[in-house]
Amino acid sequence: MITQTNNLKADGGLHMKHDSDMNLGLKNIWNIKCFDSEGNLKWDVTKKNLVVTEGLNHVLSSTFDGATQITAWYVGLKNAGSVAAGDTMASHAGWTENVDYSQAVRQTLTLGTAAAGSIDNISNKATYSINGTATIAGAFITSDNTKSGTTGTIYGAVDFSSARSVISGDTLEVTVTLTAASA
Repeated sequence: MITQTNNLKADGGLHMKHDSDMNLGLKNIWNIKCFDSEGNLKWDVTKKNLVVTEGLNHVLSSTFDGATQITAWYVGLKNAGSVAAGDTMASHAGWTENVDYSQAVRQTLTLGTAAAGSIDNISNKATYSINGTATIAGAFITSDNTKSGTTGTIYGAVDFSSARSVISGDTLEVTVTLTAASA
């Protein structure tokens, strides 16, 4: 937002002050649905996430500073614990990854076309076939598809308001909407 303030000076002259307060807000909205082995909806969570500092730095560096752009992103599931702004894939002491699914790797985040400051994977959800009894407490976006991998860049992660139970035979469908808005 740019504002202009006009103030009269003591000598009768006009003093103009310009305040430039431009902000760019990045956020992601996650929707994760759990279906049982018969296709019945067990639970449905929608929550906004934290874009971590490493993710913000990557956006700035690859957009404005010529850093290499990451061309593939992946969705991972997380166990209980809280995400922090300083989290990286190598160091996220507040939480661990959940790998109780039959897919060999984290699922690819396949996004559609950006429009109106938003892009999503609604046409190609990240899907997980659960193969154990576990608690899912959130999800994250990273540049490494390796289950339990600790390399790559983490963009952001979400904590559910409360953890959700899954059992073998359940299926998770993960939709993420990434948004950028001038605030």
